[in-house]
Amino acid sequence: MNKENKSKLNFEPVIKEVEYDSRKLTVLKQSLHKSKDKNHKYLFEYPTVYIINSTDKKSKNYDVYIGETNNIERRTVEHLTNDTRDETDQRWNRLSKSNSSKMLVIGDPIFNKSLTLDIENKLMLYMSAIEHVNQVFNRRTNEQSAYYTSEFLDNVFSEIWLKLNEINKTLFPIEQVVRDSAMFKASPFHKLDKDQTNLKNSVYLKLIEIFSRDEDNQLIVISGDAGTGKTVLLSSLFYDLSMDAKDPESVIFGNKNNYLLVNHDEQVKVYDEIMTKLGLHSKNHPVVMKPTSFINNKDIEKADVVLIDEAHLLWTQGKQSYQGKDQLADIRKKARVVIMVYDPSQVLTAEQYRSVEEVHNIIQDAGNNMFHLLNQKRIHANKTTVAWIRNLIDNHEIGKLMYDEEYDLQIMDTPEELERLIRKKASDEKKGLSRIIATFDWEYKNAKAPEDKTKPYWYVEIGDWKMPWNLQLPAVKKNKKYAWAEIPESINEVGSTFTIQGADLNYAGVIIGPSVKYRNGRIITDKTASKSKKATNRRTLKNGEKKDFAEKFLNNELNVLLTRGVNGMYIYAVDDELRAALKKNVESKK
Repeated sequence: MNKENKSKLNFEPVIKEVEYDSRKLTVLKQSLHKSKDKNHKYLFEYPTVYIINSTDKKSKNYDVYIGETNNIERRTVEHLTNDTRDETDQRWNRLSKSNSSKMLVIGDPIFNKSLTLDIENKLMLYMSAIEHVNQVFNRRTNEQSAYYTSEFLDNVFSEIWLKLNEINKTLFPIEQVVRDSAMFKASPFHKLDKDQTNLKNSVYLKLIEIFSRDEDNQLIVISGDAGTGKTVLLSSLFYDLSMDAKDPESVIFGNKNNYLLVNHDEQVKVYDEIMTKLGLHSKNHPVVMKPTSFINNKDIEKADVVLIDEAHLLWTQGKQSYQGKDQLADIRKKARVVIMVYDPSQVLTAEQYRSVEEVHNIIQDAGNNMFHLLNQKRIHANKTTVAWIRNLIDNHEIGKLMYDEEYDLQIMDTPEELERLIRKKASDEKKGLSRIIATFDWEYKNAKAPEDKTKPYWYVEIGDWKMPWNLQLPAVKKNKKYAWAEIPESINEVGSTFTIQGADLNYAGVIIGPSVKYRNGRIITDKTASKSKKATNRRTLKNGEKKDFAEKFLNNELNVLLTRGVNGMYIYAVDDELRAALKKNVESKK
Protein backbone atom coordinates (compact mmCIF):
# COMPACT_ATOMS: atom_id res chain seq x y z
CA MET A 1 0.00 0.00 0.00
CA ASN A 2 1.59 3.34 -1.03
CA LYS A 3 1.83 6.48 1.12
CA GLU A 4 -0.99 8.21 -0.79
CA ASN A 5 -3.42 5.38 0.01
CA LYS A 6 -2.32 5.36 3.64
CA SER A 7 -3.11 9.05 4.05
CA LYS A 8 -6.67 8.46 2.80
CA LEU A 9 -7.36 5.95 5.56
CA ASN A 10 -8.10 8.66 8.08
CA PHE A 11 -11.41 7.29 9.37
CA GLU A 12 -12.90 7.08 12.83
CA PRO A 13 -14.62 4.00 14.25
CA VAL A 14 -18.38 4.04 14.74
CA ILE A 15 -19.72 2.67 18.05
CA LYS A 16 -23.38 2.45 19.04
CA GLU A 17 -24.69 1.09 22.34
CA VAL A 18 -28.17 -0.46 22.57
CA GLU A 19 -30.03 -2.71 24.98
CA TYR A 20 -29.29 -6.36 24.24
CA ASP A 21 -32.50 -6.92 22.27
CA SER A 22 -32.87 -7.62 18.54
CA ARG A 23 -35.82 -5.18 18.40
CA LYS A 24 -33.67 -2.33 19.76
CA LEU A 25 -31.08 -3.12 17.11
CA THR A 26 -33.74 -2.94 14.40
CA VAL A 27 -34.89 0.45 15.72
CA LEU A 28 -31.29 1.72 15.52
CA LYS A 29 -31.00 0.44 11.95
CA GLN A 30 -34.24 2.09 10.87
CA SER A 31 -33.30 5.34 12.55
CA LEU A 32 -29.92 5.54 10.82
CA HIS A 33 -31.45 4.59 7.48
CA LYS A 34 -34.21 7.17 7.78
CA SER A 35 -31.82 9.97 8.62
CA LYS A 36 -29.48 8.86 5.77
CA ASP A 37 -26.67 8.54 8.28
CA LYS A 38 -23.54 7.13 6.60
CA ASN A 39 -22.90 5.06 9.73
CA HIS A 40 -25.81 2.84 8.72
CA LYS A 41 -23.57 1.31 6.08
CA TYR A 42 -20.66 0.67 8.47
CA LEU A 43 -22.82 -0.96 11.16
CA PHE A 44 -25.28 -2.96 9.05
CA GLU A 45 -23.57 -3.63 5.72
CA TYR A 46 -19.89 -3.95 6.67
CA PRO A 47 -18.35 -6.55 8.98
CA THR A 48 -18.63 -5.49 12.62
CA VAL A 49 -17.30 -6.40 16.05
CA TYR A 50 -19.66 -6.45 19.02
CA ILE A 51 -19.49 -6.62 22.81
CA ILE A 52 -22.39 -7.94 24.90
CA ASN A 53 -22.14 -7.21 28.61
CA SER A 54 -24.24 -7.44 31.75
CA THR A 55 -23.59 -6.33 35.33
CA ASP A 56 -23.58 -8.83 38.17
CA LYS A 57 -25.95 -7.61 40.94
CA LYS A 58 -23.74 -8.68 43.84
CA SER A 59 -20.25 -7.75 42.69
CA LYS A 60 -21.25 -4.96 40.27
CA ASN A 61 -18.73 -6.53 37.89
CA TYR A 62 -19.36 -7.57 34.31
CA ASP A 63 -19.88 -10.73 32.28
CA VAL A 64 -18.75 -10.10 28.71
CA TYR A 65 -19.11 -11.81 25.33
CA ILE A 66 -17.08 -10.62 22.35
CA GLY A 67 -17.78 -11.54 18.74
CA GLU A 68 -17.52 -10.47 15.11
CA THR A 69 -19.95 -10.94 12.25
CA ASN A 70 -20.83 -10.01 8.68
CA ASN A 71 -24.48 -9.54 9.70
CA ILE A 72 -25.07 -8.10 13.15
CA GLU A 73 -28.88 -8.44 12.97
CA ARG A 74 -28.84 -12.13 12.09
CA ARG A 75 -26.07 -12.91 14.58
CA THR A 76 -27.97 -11.23 17.41
CA VAL A 77 -31.09 -13.27 16.67
CA GLU A 78 -28.99 -16.46 16.62
CA HIS A 79 -27.54 -15.64 20.05
CA LEU A 80 -30.97 -14.87 21.51
CA THR A 81 -32.59 -18.01 20.13
CA ASN A 82 -30.17 -20.84 19.34
CA ASP A 83 -27.44 -20.12 21.91
CA THR A 84 -29.86 -19.72 24.81
CA ARG A 85 -30.99 -23.32 24.23
CA ASP A 86 -27.50 -24.67 24.89
CA GLU A 87 -27.90 -26.54 28.19
CA THR A 88 -24.13 -26.95 28.57
CA ASP A 89 -23.53 -23.19 28.55
CA GLN A 90 -25.98 -21.17 30.65
CA ARG A 91 -24.08 -17.91 30.17
CA TRP A 92 -26.23 -17.02 27.16
CA ASN A 93 -29.38 -17.44 29.21
CA ARG A 94 -28.00 -15.13 31.88
CA LEU A 95 -27.06 -12.49 29.30
CA SER A 96 -30.45 -12.64 27.56
CA LYS A 97 -32.46 -12.46 30.80
CA SER A 98 -30.44 -9.78 32.56
CA ASN A 99 -32.05 -6.34 32.74
CA SER A 100 -28.60 -4.77 32.59
CA SER A 101 -27.47 -6.43 29.34
CA LYS A 102 -26.23 -4.07 26.66
CA MET A 103 -24.60 -4.48 23.29
CA LEU A 104 -21.92 -2.29 21.74
CA VAL A 105 -21.75 -2.55 17.96
CA ILE A 106 -18.44 -1.41 16.45
CA GLY A 107 -17.98 -0.51 12.80
CA ASP A 108 -15.25 1.16 10.79
CA PRO A 109 -14.87 2.08 7.10
CA ILE A 110 -11.59 0.15 7.05
CA PHE A 111 -13.08 -3.10 8.42
CA ASN A 112 -12.73 -6.34 6.49
CA LYS A 113 -13.13 -9.92 7.73
CA SER A 114 -9.49 -10.41 8.73
CA LEU A 115 -9.29 -7.09 10.55
CA THR A 116 -12.50 -7.70 12.52
CA LEU A 117 -11.19 -11.12 13.58
CA ASP A 118 -8.00 -9.49 14.85
CA ILE A 119 -9.95 -6.73 16.62
CA GLU A 120 -12.16 -9.40 18.23
CA ASN A 121 -9.09 -11.30 19.41
CA LYS A 122 -7.46 -8.15 20.76
CA LEU A 123 -10.64 -7.24 22.65
CA MET A 124 -10.50 -10.70 24.25
CA LEU A 125 -6.89 -9.95 25.21
CA TYR A 126 -7.83 -6.67 26.90
CA MET A 127 -11.14 -7.68 28.48
CA SER A 128 -9.68 -10.80 30.09
CA ALA A 129 -7.20 -8.54 31.93
CA ILE A 130 -9.71 -6.06 33.40
CA GLU A 131 -10.38 -6.04 37.14
CA HIS A 132 -14.13 -5.44 36.88
CA VAL A 133 -14.79 -8.31 34.46
CA ASN A 134 -15.92 -11.54 36.13
CA GLN A 135 -16.02 -13.58 32.98
CA VAL A 136 -15.25 -13.07 29.30
CA PHE A 137 -16.15 -15.72 26.76
CA ASN A 138 -15.95 -16.57 23.09
CA ARG A 139 -15.37 -19.65 21.00
CA ARG A 140 -11.56 -19.54 20.59
CA THR A 141 -8.63 -17.39 19.45
CA ASN A 142 -8.83 -16.04 15.89
CA GLU A 143 -5.49 -14.28 15.32
CA GLN A 144 -4.78 -13.61 11.65
CA SER A 145 -1.52 -13.52 9.71
CA ALA A 146 -0.65 -10.70 7.29
CA TYR A 147 -3.45 -9.16 5.19
CA TYR A 148 -4.19 -5.97 3.24
CA THR A 149 -4.89 -3.67 6.21
CA SER A 150 -3.02 -5.54 8.97
CA GLU A 151 -0.57 -2.64 9.41
CA PHE A 152 -3.45 -0.51 10.73
CA LEU A 153 -4.56 -2.95 13.44
CA ASP A 154 -2.91 -1.26 16.42
CA ASN A 155 -3.99 2.26 15.47
CA VAL A 156 -7.57 1.22 14.69
CA PHE A 157 -7.80 -0.72 17.95
CA SER A 158 -6.51 2.22 20.02
CA GLU A 159 -9.11 4.51 18.42
CA ILE A 160 -11.84 1.98 19.23
CA TRP A 161 -10.66 1.58 22.82
CA LEU A 162 -10.54 5.35 23.35
CA LYS A 163 -14.18 5.63 22.28
CA LEU A 164 -15.17 2.67 24.45
CA ASN A 165 -13.46 4.36 27.41
CA GLU A 166 -15.62 7.44 26.82
CA ILE A 167 -18.74 5.26 26.98
CA ASN A 168 -17.81 3.20 30.08
CA LYS A 169 -14.61 3.99 32.00
CA THR A 170 -15.09 1.09 34.43
CA LEU A 171 -15.47 -1.59 31.78
CA PHE A 172 -12.90 -0.01 29.45
CA PRO A 173 -10.10 1.58 31.51
CA ILE A 174 -7.26 3.62 30.02
CA GLU A 175 -5.39 1.41 27.56
CA GLN A 176 -1.99 1.69 29.28
CA VAL A 177 -3.54 0.66 32.62
CA VAL A 178 -4.81 -2.55 31.00
CA ARG A 179 -1.47 -3.21 29.31
CA ASP A 180 0.33 -2.92 32.66
CA SER A 181 -1.70 -5.77 34.13
CA ALA A 182 0.14 -9.05 34.75
CA MET A 183 -2.97 -10.80 33.40
CA PHE A 184 -2.61 -8.88 30.15
CA LYS A 185 1.04 -9.88 29.83
CA ALA A 186 0.26 -13.58 30.40
CA SER A 187 -2.96 -13.67 28.37
CA PRO A 188 -3.47 -16.47 25.79
CA PHE A 189 -4.87 -13.91 23.33
CA HIS A 190 -1.61 -12.20 22.40
CA LYS A 191 -0.85 -12.37 18.71
CA LEU A 192 2.07 -14.77 18.45
CA ASP A 193 5.02 -13.90 16.27
CA LYS A 194 6.36 -16.25 13.59
CA ASP A 195 8.82 -17.89 16.00
CA GLN A 196 6.11 -18.60 18.59
CA THR A 197 3.54 -19.70 16.00
CA ASN A 198 5.91 -22.19 14.38
CA LEU A 199 6.87 -23.63 17.75
CA LYS A 200 3.24 -23.89 18.85
CA ASN A 201 2.32 -25.71 15.66
CA SER A 202 5.27 -28.08 16.15
CA VAL A 203 4.14 -28.89 19.70
CA TYR A 204 0.60 -29.57 18.46
CA LEU A 205 1.95 -31.96 15.82
CA LYS A 206 3.98 -33.75 18.52
CA LEU A 207 0.87 -34.10 20.69
CA ILE A 208 -1.12 -35.51 17.76
CA GLU A 209 1.65 -38.04 17.19
CA ILE A 210 1.81 -38.99 20.89
CA PHE A 211 -1.95 -39.43 21.33
CA SER A 212 -2.41 -41.19 17.98
CA ARG A 213 0.18 -43.78 19.07
CA ASP A 214 -1.32 -43.95 22.57
CA GLU A 215 2.08 -43.19 24.13
CA ASP A 216 2.68 -42.42 27.79
CA ASN A 217 5.27 -40.62 29.98
CA GLN A 218 6.30 -38.23 27.20
CA LEU A 219 8.27 -35.03 27.76
CA ILE A 220 8.30 -31.87 25.63
CA VAL A 221 10.81 -29.16 26.57
CA ILE A 222 10.58 -25.50 25.48
CA SER A 223 13.66 -23.45 26.34
CA GLY A 224 14.41 -19.77 25.94
CA ASP A 225 16.09 -16.83 27.65
CA ALA A 226 14.18 -14.24 29.68
CA GLY A 227 11.86 -12.19 27.47
CA THR A 228 11.57 -14.62 24.56
CA GLY A 229 7.81 -15.06 25.04
CA LYS A 230 7.71 -18.44 26.81
CA THR A 231 4.83 -17.58 29.16
CA VAL A 232 2.59 -16.18 26.40
CA LEU A 233 3.26 -19.27 24.28
CA LEU A 234 2.44 -21.62 27.16
CA SER A 235 -0.72 -19.68 28.03
CA SER A 236 -1.85 -19.82 24.39
CA LEU A 237 -1.13 -23.56 24.22
CA PHE A 238 -3.06 -24.26 27.41
CA TYR A 239 -6.08 -22.21 26.32
CA ASP A 240 -6.30 -23.91 22.93
CA LEU A 241 -5.90 -27.37 24.47
CA SER A 242 -8.61 -26.51 27.02
CA MET A 243 -11.00 -25.34 24.30
CA ASP A 244 -10.23 -28.46 22.26
CA ALA A 245 -11.01 -30.61 25.32
CA LYS A 246 -14.52 -29.08 25.36
CA ASP A 247 -15.06 -29.67 21.65
CA PRO A 248 -17.06 -32.89 21.08
CA GLU A 249 -15.85 -32.97 17.46
CA SER A 250 -12.17 -32.97 18.42
CA VAL A 251 -11.11 -36.59 17.94
CA ILE A 252 -7.54 -36.20 19.25
CA PHE A 253 -7.88 -33.57 21.97
CA GLY A 254 -11.54 -33.87 23.01
CA ASN A 255 -12.27 -34.79 26.66
CA LYS A 256 -8.63 -34.46 27.64
CA ASN A 257 -7.67 -33.68 31.23
CA ASN A 258 -5.16 -30.78 31.17
CA TYR A 259 -3.41 -28.80 33.93
CA LEU A 260 -1.18 -25.73 34.18
CA LEU A 261 1.44 -25.67 36.96
CA VAL A 262 3.90 -23.05 38.16
CA ASN A 263 6.01 -22.99 41.33
CA HIS A 264 5.76 -19.22 41.80
CA ASP A 265 3.13 -17.59 44.03
CA GLU A 266 2.83 -14.41 41.96
CA GLN A 267 2.39 -16.31 38.70
CA VAL A 268 -0.14 -18.73 40.21
CA LYS A 269 -2.32 -15.71 41.08
CA VAL A 270 -2.08 -14.44 37.50
CA TYR A 271 -2.95 -17.74 35.81
CA ASP A 272 -5.70 -18.42 38.36
CA GLU A 273 -7.37 -15.10 37.58
CA ILE A 274 -7.04 -15.44 33.79
CA MET A 275 -8.40 -18.97 33.60
CA THR A 276 -11.22 -18.16 36.04
CA LYS A 277 -12.33 -15.24 33.84
CA LEU A 278 -12.28 -17.56 30.83
CA GLY A 279 -14.39 -20.18 32.63
CA LEU A 280 -11.64 -22.82 32.63
CA HIS A 281 -10.67 -22.78 36.32
CA SER A 282 -12.75 -22.83 39.51
CA LYS A 283 -12.60 -24.12 43.08
CA ASN A 284 -14.68 -27.12 42.02
CA HIS A 285 -12.57 -27.75 38.94
CA PRO A 286 -9.02 -26.45 39.55
CA VAL A 287 -6.69 -26.63 36.57
CA VAL A 288 -4.13 -24.06 37.74
CA MET A 289 -2.03 -25.02 40.75
CA LYS A 290 1.42 -25.33 42.23
CA PRO A 291 3.36 -28.55 41.50
CA THR A 292 3.09 -29.89 45.06
CA SER A 293 -0.70 -29.44 45.04
CA PHE A 294 -0.90 -31.40 41.79
CA ILE A 295 1.37 -34.18 43.07
CA ASN A 296 -0.55 -34.50 46.36
CA ASN A 297 -4.03 -34.30 44.76
CA LYS A 298 -5.49 -37.78 45.12
CA ASP A 299 -8.42 -36.92 42.83
CA ILE A 300 -6.00 -36.70 39.90
CA GLU A 301 -4.92 -40.21 38.96
CA LYS A 302 -3.63 -39.48 35.47
CA ALA A 303 -3.60 -36.22 33.55
CA ASP A 304 -3.37 -36.08 29.78
CA VAL A 305 -1.28 -32.91 29.36
CA VAL A 306 0.48 -31.02 32.15
CA LEU A 307 2.07 -27.72 31.19
CA ILE A 308 4.72 -26.34 33.56
CA ASP A 309 5.69 -22.70 33.38
CA GLU A 310 9.10 -21.73 34.77
CA ALA A 311 10.08 -25.37 35.27
CA HIS A 312 13.50 -24.18 36.46
CA LEU A 313 11.72 -23.38 39.75
CA LEU A 314 10.86 -27.03 40.41
CA TRP A 315 12.44 -28.48 43.55
CA THR A 316 14.83 -31.40 43.41
CA GLN A 317 14.58 -32.28 47.09
CA GLY A 318 11.84 -32.56 49.72
CA LYS A 319 10.53 -29.34 51.23
CA GLN A 320 7.52 -28.34 53.37
CA SER A 321 4.40 -30.11 52.06
CA TYR A 322 6.40 -31.86 49.33
CA GLN A 323 8.35 -34.82 50.70
CA GLY A 324 9.54 -36.35 47.45
CA LYS A 325 12.97 -36.05 45.90
CA ASP A 326 12.19 -34.63 42.45
CA GLN A 327 9.04 -32.68 41.55
CA LEU A 328 9.48 -33.13 37.79
CA ALA A 329 9.79 -36.92 38.16
CA ASP A 330 6.68 -37.07 40.37
CA ILE A 331 4.66 -34.91 37.97
CA ARG A 332 5.63 -37.14 35.06
CA LYS A 333 4.30 -40.20 36.91
CA LYS A 334 0.84 -38.57 36.89
CA ALA A 335 0.79 -37.33 33.28
CA ARG A 336 0.79 -38.81 29.80
CA VAL A 337 2.56 -35.72 28.46
CA VAL A 338 4.49 -33.01 30.29
CA ILE A 339 5.26 -29.76 28.44
CA MET A 340 7.82 -27.79 30.42
CA VAL A 341 9.20 -24.31 29.84
CA TYR A 342 12.77 -24.22 31.05
CA ASP A 343 15.39 -21.47 31.47
CA PRO A 344 18.43 -22.57 33.50
CA SER A 345 19.73 -18.99 33.61
CA GLN A 346 16.89 -18.10 36.00
CA VAL A 347 17.74 -20.70 38.66
CA LEU A 348 18.30 -18.71 41.87
CA THR A 349 18.62 -21.23 44.70
CA ALA A 350 20.35 -24.49 45.52
CA GLU A 351 17.05 -26.37 45.92
CA GLN A 352 16.14 -25.53 42.31
CA TYR A 353 19.54 -26.51 40.93
CA ARG A 354 19.93 -29.47 38.62
CA SER A 355 23.38 -30.71 37.73
CA VAL A 356 24.68 -30.60 34.18
CA GLU A 357 24.21 -34.37 34.05
CA GLU A 358 20.57 -34.16 35.15
CA VAL A 359 19.77 -31.42 32.62
CA HIS A 360 21.50 -33.48 29.92
CA ASN A 361 19.35 -36.49 30.86
CA ILE A 362 16.18 -34.37 30.66
CA ILE A 363 17.15 -33.13 27.21
CA GLN A 364 18.06 -36.66 26.12
CA ASP A 365 14.69 -37.90 27.36
CA ALA A 366 12.91 -35.18 25.40
CA GLY A 367 14.79 -36.28 22.28
CA ASN A 368 13.15 -34.73 19.22
CA ASN A 369 10.66 -33.02 21.51
CA MET A 370 13.11 -30.22 22.41
CA PHE A 371 12.20 -26.74 21.12
CA HIS A 372 13.83 -23.32 21.49
CA LEU A 373 12.52 -19.73 21.49
CA LEU A 374 15.23 -17.38 20.30
CA ASN A 375 13.81 -13.90 19.66
CA GLN A 376 13.89 -11.43 22.56
CA LYS A 377 10.49 -9.76 22.87
CA ARG A 378 10.35 -8.08 26.28
CA ILE A 379 12.95 -5.32 25.94
CA HIS A 380 11.87 -2.69 23.41
CA ALA A 381 15.40 -1.58 22.58
CA ASN A 382 17.67 -1.63 19.57
CA LYS A 383 19.89 -4.67 19.02
CA THR A 384 22.97 -2.87 20.33
CA THR A 385 21.35 -2.19 23.71
CA VAL A 386 20.07 -5.77 24.04
CA ALA A 387 23.55 -7.07 23.15
CA TRP A 388 25.11 -4.71 25.74
CA ILE A 389 22.83 -6.06 28.49
CA ARG A 390 23.54 -9.66 27.51
CA ASN A 391 27.29 -9.01 27.37
CA LEU A 392 27.19 -7.58 30.89
CA ILE A 393 25.28 -10.61 32.21
CA ASP A 394 26.89 -13.40 30.20
CA ASN A 395 30.49 -12.20 29.79
CA HIS A 396 30.77 -9.92 32.86
CA GLU A 397 31.99 -7.05 30.70
CA ILE A 398 30.89 -3.41 30.44
CA GLY A 399 31.13 -2.20 26.86
CA LYS A 400 30.51 1.23 25.41
CA LEU A 401 26.82 2.01 24.82
CA MET A 402 25.54 4.95 22.81
CA TYR A 403 22.20 6.55 23.71
CA ASP A 404 19.22 4.49 22.49
CA GLU A 405 16.19 6.48 21.28
CA GLU A 406 14.01 3.40 21.82
CA TYR A 407 15.12 2.43 25.34
CA ASP A 408 15.80 4.76 28.27
CA LEU A 409 18.85 3.32 30.05
CA GLN A 410 20.48 5.55 32.66
CA ILE A 411 23.07 5.10 35.40
CA MET A 412 22.12 6.92 38.60
CA ASP A 413 24.49 8.61 41.05
CA THR A 414 22.37 7.97 44.17
CA PRO A 415 19.47 5.73 45.24
CA GLU A 416 17.48 8.90 45.99
CA GLU A 417 17.84 9.93 42.35
CA LEU A 418 16.72 6.48 41.20
CA GLU A 419 13.68 6.57 43.48
CA ARG A 420 12.63 10.03 42.27
CA LEU A 421 12.77 8.94 38.64
CA ILE A 422 10.84 5.69 39.22
CA ARG A 423 8.15 7.51 41.24
CA LYS A 424 7.81 10.06 38.45
CA LYS A 425 7.32 7.29 35.87
CA ALA A 426 4.89 5.40 38.12
CA SER A 427 2.75 8.51 38.67
CA ASP A 428 2.15 8.89 34.93
CA GLU A 429 -0.42 6.34 33.72
CA LYS A 430 0.83 6.76 30.16
CA LYS A 431 4.37 5.76 31.20
CA GLY A 432 3.17 2.51 32.71
CA LEU A 433 4.15 0.25 35.58
CA SER A 434 7.45 1.20 37.24
CA ARG A 435 9.04 -0.25 40.40
CA ILE A 436 12.37 -0.49 42.24
CA ILE A 437 13.98 -3.94 42.42
CA ALA A 438 17.26 -5.08 43.96
CA THR A 439 19.73 -7.91 44.42
CA PHE A 440 19.12 -9.88 47.63
CA ASP A 441 21.90 -8.15 49.55
CA TRP A 442 19.98 -6.88 52.58
CA GLU A 443 18.56 -9.00 55.38
CA TYR A 444 14.96 -10.11 54.91
CA LYS A 445 13.17 -12.90 56.73
CA ASN A 446 9.60 -12.89 55.49
CA ALA A 447 8.16 -14.90 58.39
CA LYS A 448 9.93 -12.94 61.15
CA ALA A 449 10.04 -9.34 62.34
CA PRO A 450 13.45 -7.58 62.40
CA GLU A 451 15.54 -8.23 65.48
CA ASP A 452 16.02 -4.46 65.74
CA LYS A 453 12.74 -3.40 67.37
CA THR A 454 13.22 0.21 66.23
CA LYS A 455 12.65 -0.95 62.66
CA PRO A 456 9.09 -1.99 61.74
CA TYR A 457 10.25 -3.60 58.48
CA TRP A 458 13.19 -5.29 56.81
CA TYR A 459 14.83 -2.55 54.75
CA VAL A 460 17.09 -2.03 51.79
CA GLU A 461 19.44 0.59 53.26
CA ILE A 462 22.13 2.60 51.46
CA GLY A 463 23.62 5.43 53.50
CA ASP A 464 20.74 7.64 54.68
CA TRP A 465 18.33 6.18 52.12
CA LYS A 466 16.11 3.24 52.91
CA MET A 467 12.95 1.50 51.68
CA PRO A 468 11.13 -1.64 52.93
CA TRP A 469 11.58 -4.96 51.18
CA ASN A 470 8.54 -6.27 49.29
CA LEU A 471 5.34 -7.78 50.76
CA GLN A 472 5.61 -6.02 54.14
CA LEU A 473 3.49 -2.86 54.06
CA PRO A 474 -0.05 -3.57 55.40
CA ALA A 475 -1.80 -2.47 52.19
CA VAL A 476 0.44 -4.79 50.16
CA LYS A 477 0.18 -7.76 52.53
CA LYS A 478 -3.61 -7.76 52.58
CA ASN A 479 -3.91 -7.51 48.80
CA LYS A 480 -3.95 -11.20 47.88
CA LYS A 481 -5.53 -10.77 44.46
CA TYR A 482 -2.78 -9.08 42.47
CA ALA A 483 0.88 -9.65 41.74
CA TRP A 484 3.22 -7.51 43.84
CA ALA A 485 4.12 -4.99 41.12
CA GLU A 486 0.45 -4.30 40.31
CA ILE A 487 -0.46 -3.27 43.86
CA PRO A 488 -0.36 0.58 43.95
CA GLU A 489 1.29 0.67 47.39
CA SER A 490 4.19 -1.51 46.20
CA ILE A 491 5.74 1.68 44.78
CA ASN A 492 6.86 2.18 48.41
CA GLU A 493 8.71 -1.14 48.54
CA VAL A 494 11.71 -2.76 46.85
CA GLY A 495 11.05 -5.93 44.87
CA SER A 496 13.35 -8.94 45.12
CA THR A 497 14.27 -11.38 42.40
CA PHE A 498 11.83 -13.90 43.88
CA THR A 499 8.94 -11.42 43.66
CA ILE A 500 9.64 -9.96 40.24
CA GLN A 501 10.72 -13.15 38.44
CA GLY A 502 8.47 -13.80 35.47
CA ALA A 503 7.01 -10.26 35.51
CA ASP A 504 7.47 -7.20 33.30
CA LEU A 505 7.98 -3.57 34.28
CA ASN A 506 7.71 -0.72 31.81
CA TYR A 507 10.54 1.00 33.70
CA ALA A 508 12.74 -0.89 36.15
CA GLY A 509 14.80 0.85 38.82
CA VAL A 510 17.55 -1.69 39.55
CA ILE A 511 19.69 -1.48 42.67
CA ILE A 512 22.78 -3.64 42.23
CA GLY A 513 23.93 -4.37 45.77
CA PRO A 514 27.41 -5.10 47.16
CA SER A 515 27.36 -8.76 46.02
CA VAL A 516 28.19 -7.50 42.51
CA LYS A 517 31.48 -5.64 42.09
CA TYR A 518 33.82 -4.40 39.35
CA ARG A 519 37.48 -5.33 39.65
CA ASN A 520 40.31 -5.33 37.09
CA GLY A 521 37.98 -4.57 34.19
CA ARG A 522 35.44 -7.31 34.94
CA ILE A 523 32.23 -7.81 36.89
CA ILE A 524 32.59 -10.28 39.74
CA THR A 525 30.26 -11.64 42.43
CA ASP A 526 30.95 -11.58 46.17
CA LYS A 527 28.87 -14.18 47.98
CA THR A 528 29.90 -12.82 51.39
CA ALA A 529 27.87 -9.67 50.63
CA SER A 530 24.72 -11.58 49.65
CA LYS A 531 21.91 -12.27 52.12
CA SER A 532 20.37 -15.00 49.96
CA LYS A 533 21.34 -18.13 51.88
CA LYS A 534 19.50 -20.25 49.33
CA ALA A 535 21.93 -18.97 46.69
CA THR A 536 25.13 -19.03 48.70
CA ASN A 537 24.71 -22.29 50.65
CA ARG A 538 26.61 -25.20 49.19
CA ARG A 539 24.55 -27.95 47.56
CA THR A 540 24.93 -31.65 48.24
CA LEU A 541 25.06 -33.55 44.96
CA LYS A 542 23.76 -37.08 44.41
CA ASN A 543 27.24 -38.51 44.97
CA GLY A 544 27.42 -36.81 48.37
CA GLU A 545 29.83 -34.09 47.25
CA LYS A 546 29.13 -30.56 48.50
CA LYS A 547 29.56 -27.91 45.82
CA ASP A 548 29.42 -24.11 45.76
CA PHE A 549 27.19 -22.59 43.05
CA ALA A 550 27.01 -19.07 44.53
CA GLU A 551 28.69 -17.37 41.54
CA LYS A 552 26.25 -18.98 39.11
CA PHE A 553 23.16 -18.20 41.20
CA LEU A 554 24.17 -14.59 41.91
CA ASN A 555 24.81 -14.04 38.21
CA ASN A 556 21.38 -15.54 37.45
CA GLU A 557 19.92 -13.08 39.97
CA LEU A 558 21.48 -10.23 38.00
CA ASN A 559 20.03 -11.75 34.80
CA VAL A 560 16.51 -11.68 36.25
CA LEU A 561 16.78 -8.05 37.38
CA LEU A 562 18.38 -6.60 34.25
CA THR A 563 15.80 -8.17 31.93
CA ARG A 564 12.63 -6.80 33.58
CA GLY A 565 12.41 -3.33 31.98
CA VAL A 566 10.35 -3.11 28.79
CA ASN A 567 10.88 0.55 27.85
CA GLY A 568 13.70 1.57 30.16
CA MET A 569 16.01 0.72 33.06
CA TYR A 570 17.68 2.93 35.66
CA ILE A 571 20.63 1.40 37.51
CA TYR A 572 22.25 2.34 40.80
CA ALA A 573 25.28 0.26 41.79
CA VAL A 574 26.41 0.26 45.43
CA ASP A 575 29.98 -0.68 44.49
CA ASP A 576 31.84 2.54 43.64
CA GLU A 577 34.01 0.96 40.94
CA LEU A 578 31.02 -0.70 39.26
CA ARG A 579 29.01 2.52 39.34
CA ALA A 580 31.94 4.49 37.88
CA ALA A 581 32.50 1.94 35.10
CA LEU A 582 28.81 1.96 34.16
CA LYS A 583 28.68 5.75 34.25
CA LYS A 584 31.79 6.03 32.06
CA ASN A 585 30.53 3.63 29.40
CA VAL A 586 26.80 4.39 29.15
CA GLU A 587 25.82 7.52 27.26
CA SER A 588 22.70 9.23 28.62
CA LYS A 589 20.31 11.48 26.74
CA LYS A 590 21.89 14.85 26.04
